[in-house]
Amino acid sequence: MVANLAQCKIVIQKAVAAGAKALFLPEASDYISGSPAESLSLCQPVTSSPFVLGLQSEARKHRLPIHVGLHEPSDNPTSKKIKNTLVWIDENGVITNRYQKLHLFDLDLSDHGGNKMKESDSIEAGNEMSKPFDTALGKVGSLICFDLRFPEVALALKRQKADIITYPSAFTPPTGLAHWHVLLRSRAIETQTYVLASAQCGAHNEKRTSYGHSIIIDPWGKVLAELGGAEDKKEKGDAWEPEIITAEVDFELLKKIRAEMPLLRRTDVYPEV
Repeated sequence: MVANLAQCKIVIQKAVAAGAKALFLPEASDYISGSPAESLSLCQPVTSSPFVLGLQSEARKHRLPIHVGLHEPSDNPTSKKIKNTLVWIDENGVITNRYQKLHLFDLDLSDHGGNKMKESDSIEAGNEMSKPFDTALGKVGSLICFDLRFPEVALALKRQKADIITYPSAFTPPTGLAHWHVLLRSRAIETQTYVLASAQCGAHNEKRTSYGHSIIIDPWGKVLAELGGAEDKKEKGDAWEPEIITAEVDFELLKKIRAEMPLLRRTDVYPEV
């Protein structure tokens, strides 16, 4: 976690230099472990986690809100599972919003020579949505990674007036190559919101590699900015360091798209999400 905090500080410096009003970091920015047991041993409450305390200090120092994915202990002291959460640290360094991942990534391609990964072996699924919350960038709705495959929850955030929906992620390269861009653009188009997806990139350990391709998409589905992927990180080797992308949230564009193409749901025919 110390090394990850150091990487995050590099990103923070770049965000400050770019004049960013907020920083959005990936899912599991504190660590990605090689086993459930290791993950459980690393997990700490936010009140004592050096990683979280370090980010809170940076947020206060730079007056920069930080949206970050991390792990937190279960509320059940006897549980062998932990939480995959997303917190908003405001410009005063205070955690003012929290979301616990609803949909867990369970993948079994072993019959086809592929990977087997079961997030549910070590992670507790959340039981409620976090309502969009006010920021200098508009109302932010928080979702995480595998939540991307469930449009219902994004549509629910749209109904609650979200301007931005986030998908901080650690996508696998095979699923990222197949589905990352098409799913993210679809969520932006159907919700008429900005979509921000900050993504882990490259190899974490012998078992895990992440796809990368952090991306910002506007409410028309246009890709405004995108970073490279695991292949780019591998090519750069020791010369690689964390990067940022930036974009402006255009409230007039949000208003224009929603006015010119109103998505009026037929809730007299099907249930409202």
